Amino acid sequence: MANKRTEYPESLKWNVKDLYNSLKDYESDYHYIKEHLKDYAKYQGHILDSENTLYEVLSFDFKISEMLERVYVYAHINNDSDTTDVKYQAMFGKAYKLYEEYNEATSFLVPEILKGSWKLIEEYIDKNPKLEDYERVLKNIFRMKKYVLSDKEEKILSSLSTTFSTPDNVYSYLTDADMKFGTIKDQFGKKHELNERTYHEFIESNDRVMRKQAFTKLLSTYGKFKNTYASILASEVNNNNKVAQIRGYDSAKEASLYKNEIPTSIYDNLISTVKKNIAPLSKFWKIKKEALGVSKLHLYDTYTALTNSNTKKYTAKEAEELLYQALSVLGDDYIHDLKKAFLERWIDFCPNDNKRNGAYCTACYSVHPYVLLSYNGTLENVSTLAHELGHAMHYYYAINNQSYQDYGYSIFVAEVASQVNQILLSKYLINQTSDIEEKKYLIDDLIRDFKATIYRQTMFADFEATIHASAQAGEVLTHEYLSNTYYQLNKEYMGKNIVVDEVVKYEWERIPHFYMNFYVYQYATAYAAAIKTAKDILEEKEGARENYLEFLKLGATKTPIESLKIAGVDMRQEETLNDAFVYFNDLVDELEKLYKTGGE
Repeated sequence: MANKRTEYPESLKWNVKDLYNSLKDYESDYHYIKEHLKDYAKYQGHILDSENTLYEVLSFDFKISEMLERVYVYAHINNDSDTTDVKYQAMFGKAYKLYEEYNEATSFLVPEILKGSWKLIEEYIDKNPKLEDYERVLKNIFRMKKYVLSDKEEKILSSLSTTFSTPDNVYSYLTDADMKFGTIKDQFGKKHELNERTYHEFIESNDRVMRKQAFTKLLSTYGKFKNTYASILASEVNNNNKVAQIRGYDSAKEASLYKNEIPTSIYDNLISTVKKNIAPLSKFWKIKKEALGVSKLHLYDTYTALTNSNTKKYTAKEAEELLYQALSVLGDDYIHDLKKAFLERWIDFCPNDNKRNGAYCTACYSVHPYVLLSYNGTLENVSTLAHELGHAMHYYYAINNQSYQDYGYSIFVAEVASQVNQILLSKYLINQTSDIEEKKYLIDDLIRDFKATIYRQTMFADFEATIHASAQAGEVLTHEYLSNTYYQLNKEYMGKNIVVDEVVKYEWERIPHFYMNFYVYQYATAYAAAIKTAKDILEEKEGARENYLEFLKLGATKTPIESLKIAGVDMRQEETLNDAFVYFNDLVDELEKLYKTGGE
């Protein structure tokens, strides 16, 4: 049965009027930006004429950038609400084109600033103290100096930004709007429509017939488009590799990590550390196989709960109240601020057809964050809501404590706040129950979250690094190569005591993060950081909560590594990752004990 967006109440939809009260207001800003892009030309060749000219151009640029952010967010969240609405498709297309035009108009700024020296910039800051507002931005420009090209070359790359984004856009429309998966039958023969939203419900079902069919049919359907998806992903990889090469990086991975001030050793150490710690996951599979009463545990069995004790569905309001309780350890001020997300309708709950798949949080400095998810009331949905609201609160505190140019924190730290929220929610629920079966369910849920976030995301990171390196070495990324590589990594990362079904070789086709240029590893590193942070807060370690809230306010004012140190986490230390696996081992042991002793 179709789920039309118009069928849902406004209370479950995000309030886009906070961005623009009317289309006329949106178009006013759109046309203002378009008209004033030509004003950049008057600064070309003159940026470093004086300290006042430098300040003037930076102030003008960030004013336009802030307005463009608002225009872009308005267009993209409306488009994501229903990806088949041609009105919003056109609006998003125009907003993206405007973004491209902005990049072209400003492409000379960085190369021209770099024609000067840092010593000159320091002299200008001394002469005009208002330039201190942009000191971090200027320092970062000079940090990137050796990878910045000439004015002409930068303009060429900027003009190709839409071309470079084509793989992601094609992937999004193909996956979210055009892909159809038909129906599956449950154990009673009843038909159910299968799509990316319902799949998550089916794969977690205690009906093995249903989850096997959902798993097999979804991935088999993707497999029918293997040549198309291989072409799209190969284009994405080629774009990343070529741009990195043009700029002088050794690899696309280095280019992505250097931009975010992360040494590649952290990426490589993550992969090697996870590979050394497959044993506890294999131990968990053995417990799960016995608990489910199956002769062989398959991949499609791994998403379902160990027990049926927690089948409760939560209304949006119940989820809201639960989060207030679970996150109360973060303090009254945090909860007071969190309530704004619900009262002001930052969140879009509606699981309507043609909505962008998945969940995310985006932010607009001049307004507030926005959260998208397709809410069906499961505990997983509540956990996803907690996750995205972690992002939202991180943005909210950065917006309220930093300038526009300094509020956008690095993606390396972006997943910490979201995962702290999820861990606190899980721990709260575990501690609140005395029911053994429910406790089994909740610990299993926390274990599955660890598996999904550290093991699985690291496997994705390994796949991403492997295919980029292979393409750079001359390998053609055919569907056979991509599928075989992905299948072998599944066998390696999933360990023993599980059947790695061959159809999983097509799963890479449905992973949107492979179009985000070395993003996924940060889910795993951030989860390790979140484990330590949440543990310190729950154990009431001196200063832990205050340090964490301070971390949320930092924005981009410190490097990602330094920011996490404020929260009490040093990602350069091996024990941070090792401690995460101690935590995981303890969860598996606790679950095993519950099955052996009944919790006594």
